[in-house]
Amino acid sequence: MKNKTIVVGMSGGVDSSVAAYLLKEQGYNVIGVTMQMWQDENALISENESGCCGLSAADDAECVAEQLDIPYYVINFRDKFREKVINYFIEEYKRGNTPNPCIACNKYLKWDALLRYSIEIGADYIATGHYAHIIKLNNGRYTISRSVAGKKDQTYVLYNLDQYQLEHTIMPLGDYNKEKVRQIAQNAGLNVAYKNESQDICFIPDHNYVGFIERETGEKCIPGNFIDDNGNVLGMHKGIENYTIGQRKGLNLPASHPYYVKKIISKTREIVLGNADSVFTNIVYAGNINYMAVENLEEPYRLTAKIRYAHTGAECEVVPLADGRLMCKFDEKQRAVTPGQAIVFYKNDYIFCGGTITSLC
Repeated sequence: MKNKTIVVGMSGGVDSSVAAYLLKEQGYNVIGVTMQMWQDENALISENESGCCGLSAADDAECVAEQLDIPYYVINFRDKFREKVINYFIEEYKRGNTPNPCIACNKYLKWDALLRYSIEIGADYIATGHYAHIIKLNNGRYTISRSVAGKKDQTYVLYNLDQYQLEHTIMPLGDYNKEKVRQIAQNAGLNVAYKNESQDICFIPDHNYVGFIERETGEKCIPGNFIDDNGNVLGMHKGIENYTIGQRKGLNLPASHPYYVKKIISKTREIVLGNADSVFTNIVYAGNINYMAVENLEEPYRLTAKIRYAHTGAECEVVPLADGRLMCKFDEKQRAVTPGQAIVFYKNDYIFCGGTITSLC
């Protein structure tokens, strides 16, 4: 698009690099930006541990920008990242919920903060390397549609974007799968064509969530009781931050049959255990609803819902409640529905709305 300027959030990986390459090929004035969100300037972290926030990410992104001959900047968003992602992550675990920091990062950093910066410098759009489409429906609303990337599709983690953000965003990878993206990068001579993907939470490269929470808060996790549905004590746990709904391993309870985490009660620091069937439910309540395809929902509606990133989706009826929440009635019971996680509702291949799981029936 001649004379249109677009800021591409460059993580140093192959996806955002190819996004920048494709947009330049299409005629946009491309500016590359890496958002410095977590690692200290002097941190020495190897590439395979750095994720999208590490120093090697900025190094790789800068190298790609040089190859593409586009302007490139590193912007410090650490304070915003701590406020909107780190603090949220810790608070949710303290409440007995299981957070999704990538969704919070997408909304408040990769879109809100980056888009504000981009508009301030005179850009028309921002772009990312997500596998998804942005479409405009006949009613004038913008929403996000599934890509052709199959299991790599990333619509689930993008449900929380608002209409203004969607209108000013381009996602050029919606028509490609990962293999094709790597091939494009190789053909373009980009040095990140076969760079390994980061699958972990970027600010916890050692995977030790509890250790991270203890270091950040300066407080040790408080042990409590494992109980059954009748309140009978079954044993002691190491702190509610160590557990999530549906968990079986790591309970360390002598028993004639396996136990599963059924419910976490943060006020009393008790964890309710049950059998395998007890972690299935067909009634889920969701709050903090973000509507994409419509402005609101006023009557029950048939949709498909995903309760986690890797969930294939399940048919359900969605019922709006007077307090603004939604009640989701699945046709078939779903396993390990987890408070704190997102529930995203689809109509056909596009997002209808989404929210945060608050409670189960």
